Amino acid sequence: MFEHVRKHNKILMVVLFLLIIPSFVLVGVDGYNRMIEKDRTVARVGKVEITNGEWEAAHREEVERVRQLMPTIDAKLLDSESVRYATLERLVRERVLQQAAQEARLGASDVRLARELQAIPAIAQLRRADGSLDMERYRDLLGRQGMSPEMFEARMRADLAARQVQAGVAQTAFIAGVPADLALGAWFERREVQLARFATADYAARVQPTDAELEAFYQANQSLFQAPEQARIEYIVLDIDAVRKTIRLNESDVRSYYEQNAARLSGPEERRASHILISVAKDAPADERQQARAKAEELLAQARKAPESFAQLAKKHSQDPGSAPNGGDLDYFGRGAMVKPFEDAAFALKKGEISGVVESDFGFHIIRVTDIKAPKPKSFAELRASLEEDLKNQQARAKYAEAAEVFTNGVYEQSDSLKPVADKLGLTIQTASGLLREPAPGARGVLASAKLLEAVFSPDAVSNKRNTEAVEIAPSQLAAARVVEHAPARTLPLAEVRATVRERVVQARAAELARQEGQQKLAAWKAEPASARLSAAQVVSREQAQNLPQALLDAVLRADSAQLPQWVGVDLGPQGYAVARVNKRVERPTPAADAQRQERAQYAQWWMQAEGQAYYRLLQDRLQAQIKVPRPAGAGS
Repeated sequence: MFEHVRKHNKILMVVLFLLIIPSFVLVGVDGYNRMIEKDRTVARVGKVEITNGEWEAAHREEVERVRQLMPTIDAKLLDSESVRYATLERLVRERVLQQAAQEARLGASDVRLARELQAIPAIAQLRRADGSLDMERYRDLLGRQGMSPEMFEARMRADLAARQVQAGVAQTAFIAGVPADLALGAWFERREVQLARFATADYAARVQPTDAELEAFYQANQSLFQAPEQARIEYIVLDIDAVRKTIRLNESDVRSYYEQNAARLSGPEERRASHILISVAKDAPADERQQARAKAEELLAQARKAPESFAQLAKKHSQDPGSAPNGGDLDYFGRGAMVKPFEDAAFALKKGEISGVVESDFGFHIIRVTDIKAPKPKSFAELRASLEEDLKNQQARAKYAEAAEVFTNGVYEQSDSLKPVADKLGLTIQTASGLLREPAPGARGVLASAKLLEAVFSPDAVSNKRNTEAVEIAPSQLAAARVVEHAPARTLPLAEVRATVRERVVQARAAELARQEGQQKLAAWKAEPASARLSAAQVVSREQAQNLPQALLDAVLRADSAQLPQWVGVDLGPQGYAVARVNKRVERPTPAADAQRQERAQYAQWWMQAEGQAYYRLLQDRLQAQIKVPRPAGAGS
């Protein structure tokens, strides 16, 4: 076969050419670049790859989640390289724990999954009056996050299994009292110190730079005096709200929707019931529980024989102190208000009926339904506004995908203007000026998107004034922009930044003078301690730093306790220099018993975290987890 290929390689080349060229015609070179970039592997866990597209999607989800919790947060912080890298690290961690869970055959049962879903407030609110989940609204909720129920539940199962891996480490951690006390003693250690500070500001008046020195500093540090690249843009945004505004409803559709959903929209059914409770602990011995059940059966027979005496029986025999004085009356309640066995029995009865003996965690109940408050149907007029809103939301979700395709193709195919797409979809062309490559502090929405700004400052958008591609800002939100005016980065002239240049020169020279004098004094005072001019003695520790700079506090606490008193000199950088005389170690008062227990609990928490992290590192190595993207400067290790 390979011999045949070698003999007919020209034919093969023609076939490949015919296959490839139409693809370029359809999606363009930029489209291929985007496809390649999206599929680029940024991390690997064993044989499982994490693509750039997955990373982008996870970061968008995280940004959206944080913005919902903190709407005023600086968008620049969320889209920084270090935050994006942290998202990638989280993705890798999830994959590592999920693979470990698979190897250990850990999983989540349907019951556990259901319990976790019910604990999510946004999902708990979707329950109907009968306790069932409104699947239409459930799909709607997840659809707005770009997920289907199947995707979300699969993710939840994987997360629950991964939690079991972590819990296995946390639950087996053991902290002995003596090592904990030794570690805590070191952490809370206190030192008596005397200080001398050589502050940069105290030496500034001695520095009088010449014009030539200012010029030399300016020429050597022009990168410090740059006016950033800026752009003025037009942009359009397509989201669910924009699509919703184009929807027009007719009367028959709204009325039909009302008829289909009247029962759901009319509110929950409520029941009024009385009960007789024979109380017994759920973990009581079997014979004790049997005696309680027998007592309940006896009372049930009496109640059924004379239903009108139910209230008197409850007052005399019920062991529920809250309802017994009222003849067992529990007033009106809806589904979800009572424990499940009680609720199921109460909602299965007709008015006036008496249940059999119902067992719950509280004991044995006899229930009598005294009234049923059926849901009161609301009129079409009362519900019209909410009906129209629901219908518009449903139709907007259905039409958004179609509009998104028109939007994406339109900004690409008619790349010299946003107007054709805006007119076709009824969008408003908005403007923004003074845009930088990074989101401005306080920027929100579209202008806070690092991805859109990256597209705005791309060579094609800047040089050719073409529309950017359609950029997904958030789930169900697209934006595109066009550069109207562009100002490249430039070096500001010395005349404009002279005051700043002088300030920097003075600070650098003053800090050097402070450092030199501090080092001289340190040497002199070591040789002749009596000549030292130091502050009054003070006690410092990690929990009571007394406003010491961190570098100085660390140096003081690192001084060898076996060689005290000891002199320490610390370069504080732009702040100057400090000399410290560490006199002695100060014993910490023995904490009260409660405080000591809290400290040990805190230490145990730290220890479990450390063990968990060590176990994760072990899994990382075993599963050969690898991030292929360089760690940005400033990102945590």
